[in-house]
Amino acid sequence: MPDGPAPDTDSPPAIPAPDGLVLVTGAAGFIGSNLARAFAAEGHRVVACDRLRQGPKWRNLADVALHDLITPEALPDWLGRHAGAVSLVLHMGAVSATTETDVDRIVRENVRTTLDLWEWCARQRVRFLYASSAATYGDGALGFDDDPAPAALAALRPLNAYGWSKHLVDRRLLADARDGRATPPGWAGLKFFNVYGPGEDHKGEMRSVVNKIMPVVRDGGTVQLFRSHRPDYADGAQRRDFIHVDDIVAVIRWLAAKPEVSGLFNLGTGEARSWNDLARAVFAAMGRAPRIAYIDMPPHIRGQYQYFTEARMDRLRRAGWNRPFTSLEEGVRRYVEAAMPDAAA
Repeated sequence: MPDGPAPDTDSPPAIPAPDGLVLVTGAAGFIGSNLARAFAAEGHRVVACDRLRQGPKWRNLADVALHDLITPEALPDWLGRHAGAVSLVLHMGAVSATTETDVDRIVRENVRTTLDLWEWCARQRVRFLYASSAATYGDGALGFDDDPAPAALAALRPLNAYGWSKHLVDRRLLADARDGRATPPGWAGLKFFNVYGPGEDHKGEMRSVVNKIMPVVRDGGTVQLFRSHRPDYADGAQRRDFIHVDDIVAVIRWLAAKPEVSGLFNLGTGEARSWNDLARAVFAAMGRAPRIAYIDMPPHIRGQYQYFTEARMDRLRRAGWNRPFTSLEEGVRRYVEAAMPDAAA
């Protein structure tokens, strides 16, 4: 697979700047901050919507030239005052912890907010791109095909409330489009797979494994991976579709410039790699010999653990996306060099 995405210098801005405001929800989060930075760098007037609280999330936006910054609580009033001024909504805000047990909170943040924004964008004729998740596929027994057919969607069984909330929204929006109800003029739901890259330090236990093990490798430690509890997988051989956040941004920029492309799409690389591969890539990026040990998976997550994920990317390719994705080794090297330049090989 090619080492990385093609240079982006010739690609057009998502919207001809400065035509309208670009609203990014979850803008201080991992993917949201990378999107806010990319669109602001192109000259767009980016409005960031997020809660910053007492943590370090604000640092993700410290270098971004924002047009405005609002809280989610202020969003309904802000939308009412700016009807007709918004060109694009990038809805990345959500409760993203797969371990969250407050389902009412998940419904409020993940379902209600998304549906309200969808309906507002449909009324105001504003393009709408939102974050779905590969968690909608559950244990993966039915594969990872982003088939929008009602029967295919009805068969999926997410393993947690987070995945269920994303699946509920996907089904509702596809039903609106299928049944001829009002939809935004160009919309897409993106089923993100395992995303890693700069901007995730604030996420605690929900950080990527790359982020978690970089300091361990830098300090000469041993990386601990989960032991397999299935006979068909060796320890550390569980496989995931890892995608660098730069590729996420590139696809979203492309979709924002293609209002004729609408629907639900997987967003991974289409190539599953093992946790062993990922750990070795971090060691290699830092010029160190691999030191890997295996520990038992906590019993409370064994029933929800995905041993294999791999995005079917056919639908996005058929829609016109023809650029390569960043390889795991190149993406990890780039991440290590950005986060720990003194430790990189």
